[in-house]
Amino acid sequence: MKLSATLPLSGSKLERTRTQHRLLSPTNVRLAVTTIILIPICFFWIYPFLWMVSAALKSTTEIFSGLNLVPHTWHWDNFARAWTQARIGQYFFNTVIITVASIAIVVVSSAMIGYVLGRYAFPGKRIIIGLFIAHVFLPEGYTIIPVFTLINKLGLANSLWGVILGESGSAHIVQILLFTGFFSQLPKELEEAAIVDGAGFFRIFWRVMLPLTKPVIATAIILQFMQSWNDFFLPLVLTLSRPDLRTLAVGMFAFQGEYFTDWSGMAAAATISLMPIIVVFFFLQRYFVEGVTGAIKQ
Repeated sequence: MKLSATLPLSGSKLERTRTQHRLLSPTNVRLAVTTIILIPICFFWIYPFLWMVSAALKSTTEIFSGLNLVPHTWHWDNFARAWTQARIGQYFFNTVIITVASIAIVVVSSAMIGYVLGRYAFPGKRIIIGLFIAHVFLPEGYTIIPVFTLINKLGLANSLWGVILGESGSAHIVQILLFTGFFSQLPKELEEAAIVDGAGFFRIFWRVMLPLTKPVIATAIILQFMQSWNDFFLPLVLTLSRPDLRTLAVGMFAFQGEYFTDWSGMAAAATISLMPIIVVFFFLQRYFVEGVTGAIKQ
């Protein structure tokens, strides 16, 4: 009887001992130490964003009263003032149109260029890729004059279509190289089977190859979304005489006057501007990681 009574107790002690050993294993200890170190680093990393959201809910006087994140009085009217009085609503609508249209053009053009570079061998291929890569090192200011001249000659100056063409017409090197790397390692049997079925070049591209590149498409969408949504210089130059066509990045200057800056209104406008980027990345982050890692592995 005594032996049977002590067996459950011994088993319980043995289980607790095993649990303690698992908790104190080198892997768990390293994980705990890493977490403890990274939590404050992450806080300092995202603190500017948290401060911006906090400033959007404060008065201008309270913004400079300290670094606290919780407002004493919540000024939700800052968002209403930014949306209406500063015309952020109109700039938001313009930015959505420009961004969506440029994404569609860039994804299609980058995919087609990447398909040709990744699947076909032709004279001068390496030279073309080298020129694409060299374009990365050209500052935007060096290309704005020919871009503006071309758009002006096409009669698209001071229009949303002019800004769309300017945003989507430059060389999108990263997107092209991602598509090139992904297409280059797809099995040739896919094309051969499609050719046997009577498919031509465009049908193979649209119906067979392009649907396989969903992760790269998501990556290209995110990259172009951030580029078009946050771009300042090109929309500023192309809409100088049409303030009603400004984008969000350009419209931020409506809060800055000669003698006074509406910091709370600017923070509210910046928060409104950043929310779509966060939402898009939240829904496409899995595909973004797959697209980048997949293209690198290729």
